[in-house]
Amino acid sequence: MGKLDNRFALITGASSGIGRGVALAFAREGAHVAVNYPQEGERETSEALAEEIRGLGCQAMAVQADVSSEEQVQDMVRVVEAEFGRIDILVNNAGIASMSPVHEMPTEMWDQLMSINLRGMFLCTRAVLPGMYERDDGKIINTASQLAYKGAPAFSHYTAAKAAMISFTRSLSLEIGNRNINANCVAPGTSDTPILANVDPEVLDQIRASIPKGRIAPVEDIVPAYVFLASEDSRHFVGQTLSPNGGDVFL
Repeated sequence: MGKLDNRFALITGASSGIGRGVALAFAREGAHVAVNYPQEGERETSEALAEEIRGLGCQAMAVQADVSSEEQVQDMVRVVEAEFGRIDILVNNAGIASMSPVHEMPTEMWDQLMSINLRGMFLCTRAVLPGMYERDDGKIINTASQLAYKGAPAFSHYTAAKAAMISFTRSLSLEIGNRNINANCVAPGTSDTPILANVDPEVLDQIRASIPKGRIAPVEDIVPAYVFLASEDSRHFVGQTLSPNGGDVFL
C-alpha cells in the first residue's frame, strides 16, 4: 500500500524541478495528481509528465494557470475538483527567482516575484480550503527556502517572500485549529533544478563548498519531505518547516 493511495493532489509549478519530482513521488505512493503549469510553452512537458504519472497507474491531468491571477486560480481549482472530485493535498510550489541589489531593484521585479511566490500561495490556499473544511480533511505544503532563514545578497525580495510563506503557514495552522487538516512548509537548500541554469559556475562552486555535505542536492533528496508531509505519518506536524539542506542551515 502506498502512503498516498487514492489521495488527490494539486501541485503548482509542477512542470519541472522540485514540482515535477514531487508529482512523480506522489504518484509512486498512489496519489492522483493535477500538474499545474503557468505558460502555454510548458504544455507539452506538463502533458508528458501527466502521461508518465498515468503510466504509474494513477489519474493525472495537466492544467494551465498563472497562480498570481485570482480568476485563473479559481478556474483551475474548479476544473481539478470537477475532474477528481476533491483536492486532498495542495502543494504551493510555483515560484520564480531573480537577482538585484535593493538599491537597483526595479519595482516591477519586486512586484512580479511577490505576486507569483506569495500572492499565488495565498490564492491557491484560499481556493482549496472550503472543500477541505467541508470534508475535515487535507494537507497543505508550501515550498519555502532555507534562504528565508539565512538571507542572501541580491535576493531580498525572494527571501522576504519565502519568510512570509513560513509565517503565513504558522498563522494558517492556528486558524485551522483541531480540524483534520495540516499546513506545513518545506524549505529546501540549494537544489539541482532549472532555477540554477543561469548561475555562474564559480558561484555554484562557492555554494557547494559552503554546504557541509559538499554537494548541491538532486531533487530526489528533497522530495521525501513532501511525501512525508502529505502522508498520515505527519499528522502531528502543525505549522512546521522541514529543511533538507545538507547542513547549510540549522533551523
